[in-house]
Amino acid sequence: MKSLKLAVVVCLLAAVGFWPGQQASLLAQENPGAVFVMTNSANGNQIESYARHADGSLQWTASFATGGNGSGGTIDPLHSQGSLILSQDHRHLFAVNAGSGTISSFRVDGTSLALVDTTNSGGAFPSALAQSGDLLYVLNAGGNGNVTGFRVTPNGDLHRINKSTSNLSGPSTSPTSLVFSPNGQFLVVTENATNNVDVFRVRPNGSLSEAVSNSTPGAQPFAAVFAPNGALVVAGTANTISSFQVQSDQTIHAITSALPTDGQATCWDVVTPNGRIVYAISAGTSNLAGFTIAHDGSLTPIAATIVGSNPTGSTNLDTAISQDGHFVYTLNAGTGTIGIFSVQSDGSLLNNGQVDGLPASAGLNGLAAF
Repeated sequence: MKSLKLAVVVCLLAAVGFWPGQQASLLAQENPGAVFVMTNSANGNQIESYARHADGSLQWTASFATGGNGSGGTIDPLHSQGSLILSQDHRHLFAVNAGSGTISSFRVDGTSLALVDTTNSGGAFPSALAQSGDLLYVLNAGGNGNVTGFRVTPNGDLHRINKSTSNLSGPSTSPTSLVFSPNGQFLVVTENATNNVDVFRVRPNGSLSEAVSNSTPGAQPFAAVFAPNGALVVAGTANTISSFQVQSDQTIHAITSALPTDGQATCWDVVTPNGRIVYAISAGTSNLAGFTIAHDGSLTPIAATIVGSNPTGSTNLDTAISQDGHFVYTLNAGTGTIGIFSVQSDGSLLNNGQVDGLPASAGLNGLAAF
């Protein structure tokens, strides 16, 4: 019955000639969530919007321009996690425009997006974003690299915070991700080239303290994510995953050190909303590793570690999870598809197939879902 209702809606839209944004808004009424993909095109960056059905399947709805240019390229040109993120309340979507040195904000209405603001990122080659409350920080990976902060208004406008630009540990750090702690007191940046995790304290005015740079036991940290219990989980391109506790003095204490992911080119990770599982994504082997997260932040492999796989050659990059925690999505840059996985009771992932229609090996970066 629900499929029939959706088909009727789609036919009516086609008959009366709704604009894409109107179509996306009406389709959102028939669907419980959405998935967004960033094209990162150098000739006009765009966000592709998909309606998420109750069974996790996706239906493309519309394209939305960011007002800036991406970097272009082939496979993973941004070399980052978090180039496209949703606000915690899912009311806003934020994107980087690496080619034009800007960031963009959208209002979100189901699968429909309304561009609100596009503004200078405060550095060169913006590649990743992090949001906490009305704070938005961007990681500028060009040059020596920096982070710059913005206030987000309720409407989604972006206002740069005075003296909020902070440097990283040194030159040639190859920064790859940034993330706020759950309490908003710390901002963490991973430096892939130096094996450092930089921890900034967030001041009441939104600016940052000096960074404390921490060496990591797992080489080449790439993607940092916090579990709800405050454990910092870091996946690295040396194909390991570690967990840490962030101390009040901005140092990190290793809880679990450098567990193997049993994949190649491990670069991205995502934690389930209940904080019990982290999935690590390996582009070289097109698979996903699963680990449980204990109350103390320690990690334990699920079964034989590899819990899901995309077809060979998918080169799965960014990952996202639905707000109900039932579905994991991967951006398969090698084939121009989105991988769809349903989360099983034991933490393993059931491959529900892929949605195609995206350009293969065309610089795709950025995936967000609710």
